[in-house]
Amino acid sequence: MPGESTTMALDPVDLTPTINRKAVNAALKDDEALNATFIGQERAREALTFGLGINAKGYNLYVMGEPATGRFTLVKDYIERQVAVLPAPDDWCYINNFDEEREPVALRFPPGGGKAFQKDITSLIDDVLDTFPVAFDNPGYQRRRTSISREFDQKYDSAIDAVERFAKANEVAMSEDGGTITFSPIVDGKPISDAEFATASDEKRQFFYNLIDELENRLSESLLSLPSWKRENSERLRELDKQTAEQGIKPLLKVLEHKYASDLGILKYLKQLKTALVNAILLILAEEQKDEKSDDFDKRLFLEEQFLPNVLVANRLDDSAPVIYEPNPTYQNLFGKIEYTNIHGSVYTNYRMIRPGALHRANGGYLLLDVDQLIEQPYVWDTLKLAAKSGSLKMDLPQQDVGMVNAITLNPQPIDLNVKIVLLGSRDLYYTLQDYDDEFDELFRVLVDFDLEIQVTRQALFDFVGKVRKHILALNLTGITANAMCRLVEYSLRMAEHQEKLSAHFAEVIELVNEAHYFCVKSGGETLELDHLRTALSAKKRRTGRVSQTLLNDIKEGHVLIATDGKAIGKVNGLTVLDIGDTAFGTPARITSTVFAGASGVVDIEREVELGQPIHSKGVMLLTGYLGYKYAQHFPLTLSANIALEQSYGHIDGDSASLGELVALISALTEIPCVQTLAITGSINQYGEVQAVGGVNEKIEGFFDLCQHRGLTGTQGVVIPKSNAINLVLDATVIDAVKKGLFHIHTVETVDDALAVLMGQDAGTLSSRGRYPKNTINYHAVNRLYNIALMVNGGDGE
Repeated sequence: MPGESTTMALDPVDLTPTINRKAVNAALKDDEALNATFIGQERAREALTFGLGINAKGYNLYVMGEPATGRFTLVKDYIERQVAVLPAPDDWCYINNFDEEREPVALRFPPGGGKAFQKDITSLIDDVLDTFPVAFDNPGYQRRRTSISREFDQKYDSAIDAVERFAKANEVAMSEDGGTITFSPIVDGKPISDAEFATASDEKRQFFYNLIDELENRLSESLLSLPSWKRENSERLRELDKQTAEQGIKPLLKVLEHKYASDLGILKYLKQLKTALVNAILLILAEEQKDEKSDDFDKRLFLEEQFLPNVLVANRLDDSAPVIYEPNPTYQNLFGKIEYTNIHGSVYTNYRMIRPGALHRANGGYLLLDVDQLIEQPYVWDTLKLAAKSGSLKMDLPQQDVGMVNAITLNPQPIDLNVKIVLLGSRDLYYTLQDYDDEFDELFRVLVDFDLEIQVTRQALFDFVGKVRKHILALNLTGITANAMCRLVEYSLRMAEHQEKLSAHFAEVIELVNEAHYFCVKSGGETLELDHLRTALSAKKRRTGRVSQTLLNDIKEGHVLIATDGKAIGKVNGLTVLDIGDTAFGTPARITSTVFAGASGVVDIEREVELGQPIHSKGVMLLTGYLGYKYAQHFPLTLSANIALEQSYGHIDGDSASLGELVALISALTEIPCVQTLAITGSINQYGEVQAVGGVNEKIEGFFDLCQHRGLTGTQGVVIPKSNAINLVLDATVIDAVKKGLFHIHTVETVDDALAVLMGQDAGTLSSRGRYPKNTINYHAVNRLYNIALMVNGGDGE
């Protein structure tokens, strides 16, 4: 009916949600609830199931939602359950490439095969160390070696004997000392000394000089082939050592060749290994035969550095597919790295110094990454996309491409990549990547979108209780009472600001449980009770309440002017909410307005001094639209008005004050006072409809705290949009005051409803003749605006 007011004072039962206690009790008794993974989130669950199930290329997942909503825990738990039935992926090893050591070869094994192959090679090295150099002490080997050496000695002795016979025939003695051959003349049947030789006649000495020269020439001619004899001798000895080594390792390798007969890659490696192993044995033999053995030479280490496989990824046969989360996705953490060491001042690396990254460990399974951190790392995003597109994981060093590193490094053979990438990130980043990266949609085709709020259904309550119980048990408590559980549900509803929706920020519920657990243990309890939760909430309010208490004290002491009784023209108590850190609290703020003849329109003082943010300024600008639509259909809207939030010195945003600003403006325009016992919040549109606002619970409680301090009179209360009634999850003290009639919560649908409540008289409804009833609020507003228009326009000469 026209003119009928739609204001109403809410009953206490409307101020808090009704919780299905039966469903809570049932979930407390049912151990099946402990297996809950998701709370609600059906859309996300369906998308996740689809993304994990589809095996086509490019169907990686982007999990979209706000932090602290339990995305990571839920997704990881769900994936681990899904993959429990999937087989373990293959093992990967890097082995020495004997043809090109800078390009290690990748070998693929079935699960457990990598460690088994490493064990086989370790056994081979053990056998080699047991066999050599003992094999060279074999009598057969020693005889053949002696025979070769004897042939060389015979050739040498034969050449020397011929020269010695010629020397004797010419009375010259030949002697050999340390490989040096000397000649001495013989006189009277014995070699003469240098002193005796010096006393001989010149002719005699010259004769011997010539004779010795000839002997030396003969000796040189006889030993002309000595280098070739030595070379031939050494080659024959080396060949003997090589044959001995080959014969020694042949049966050892035969076992491995038989075991890996079906794997061509390993057979090829064993063939290369044979030659390299023989060479290594010969080097060990040479080291053993040195007169001065090197103290730091370790035979086992020497062989392991060349032959032992580097097992990059090892799985067991009974493992399931890996689920890897990399919290710090740097280039090396994701794609692996090549380590270096310093040997005698030189940088050194080899295939055994290759280390796996998260992609290696997740190969054949799932890799979870925080995309917000991922895109901050240089080179990582593009390299990850390339690996996902190509299905190949190559260990490149991006620093080399930009000239940062010139050191010699390895170029390991790429390995096949089959991994499902799950990115966790915000909504803003998802849409940014879509806009700026053409390949993003091609590679991440599955969007898993987490809701911020969860509809309260029986199943959602069941899962909520189950996850809380699971955490309670993890804290070594025996359980939680039904009343305490209902309080946790109410706490979640309060965070969501909705009587029928739970908050998806489940981490905050867990945080409250942890804090209540502290007080439970402190009191010696084993079951979490309602009092523990209340104590935890009070303690948190106390810890974080310095700013809110300071603001309330300023009002109490009169530093900030807020009236809670009486009436005033152009003054209204607005309701504001402040977010500081992880807390939000409400505090009242006085809204004032002045109106005078002029044509400057409605001036927002906050905007003029650049304290008003865009949404707040928009709310004030809508006031002009409402005034024109409501009152100035038959004459030009002409006025000057100022609106301000008094004693506000910071930035103001949001349009929730626009209803209060309009009421203050119309009060100043009509000179009808507003009651100061009520505070108001709400936004409006140009047609005077009141719209819902945020933070309504904190706003109500902020004004209630002030009224309670000054003394509740039964006339105090708040005015909120009717559409906000479902958002009410108020504190018990407020509900108790409403029950006793000491505090009131009014809901309004239109500006006229709000005017009627705050000014205490009928706003007035437009008649069929286009007039408002006499002495109504709207009647006075039209008359004042009409008179101002006449004054201003008359002053302009019209």
